[in-house]
Amino acid sequence: MITISIILLILLALTFDFLNGFHDAANSVATVVSTRVLSPKVAVIWAAFFNFIAFLFFGLHVANTIGKGIVDINIVDSSIIFAALAGASIWNIITWYLGLPTSSSHALIGGLMGAALVKSGVSSLVSSGIVKTVLFIFISPVLGLFLGSIIGIIVFRIFRKKSPSRVDQFFRKGQLVSAAFYSLGHGGNDAQKTMGIIAGLLFSSHLIDKFFIPLWVVLACHTAMALGTVFGGWRIVKTLGQRVAKLKPVDGFCAELGAASTLFISTAFGIPVSTTHTITGAITGVGSLKRLSAVRWGVAGRIVWAWIFTIPLTGIIAAGAYYLTKVF
Repeated sequence: MITISIILLILLALTFDFLNGFHDAANSVATVVSTRVLSPKVAVIWAAFFNFIAFLFFGLHVANTIGKGIVDINIVDSSIIFAALAGASIWNIITWYLGLPTSSSHALIGGLMGAALVKSGVSSLVSSGIVKTVLFIFISPVLGLFLGSIIGIIVFRIFRKKSPSRVDQFFRKGQLVSAAFYSLGHGGNDAQKTMGIIAGLLFSSHLIDKFFIPLWVVLACHTAMALGTVFGGWRIVKTLGQRVAKLKPVDGFCAELGAASTLFISTAFGIPVSTTHTITGAITGVGSLKRLSAVRWGVAGRIVWAWIFTIPLTGIIAAGAYYLTKVF
């Protein structure tokens, strides 16, 4: 039987998904806005549309990893779900305010781990899912950097004899395509994390007999993320779009395509990665092709430290939230 507390938790999960889109709107539109191919308003609508339709192109492997591959599904209850979502949402708000493009995905994973550790200890953690997720904290930005660089080298070689104005004109149109692909990858990987949380709640509450992702959950999560993207976080757009490296349309195209390729690969294997990590790595890779000094390594270093602290700090916040649910 569905209760008021379950409805409120589902709404909290969708709020987190909204915040995810709000926080990560920068990832989807930073390059296309910074290169002035699209205005901020048009860019977020473009990104939100492709965020929403992503469910038509991807399976639900990432949702299954989050739902039962990070902590033992049998110990999940409403208190753990609440604590995980509270920890991740608070971290998203803090890092949005500071203008840091951190990972909503890893915030959610850290929240799950922190709450589960307080309830049942280390035995409640699923090592296989955690190990591949943690590994991709390092692999996804490197892969994004590598693919962005490779695409950049190929594109720069093909267009080396073209005039700068023709190249700029061509890739202003090309960026519409690359931004669409990136937003598809963003929606396909990120929206699934909240699907896994809601499905875990439904399963632990005996509202579904076996763990699976109902269609209404899929549609609700994509809608919440798309709305969050529409309202976007412009503090982070500034950090990614201008402070890491100055971008031209051809640079934005290469970075978005490199990051989108990384997201497509990760989602196919059911690995919940950070869209923030991938696009930052890709922007860094493309920026460094011109010269290493084109990348503002101090800003990049500040971003990396925020990545490192995301899982442990959200785990601590979620552990505190779980403790409070038991006290009150």
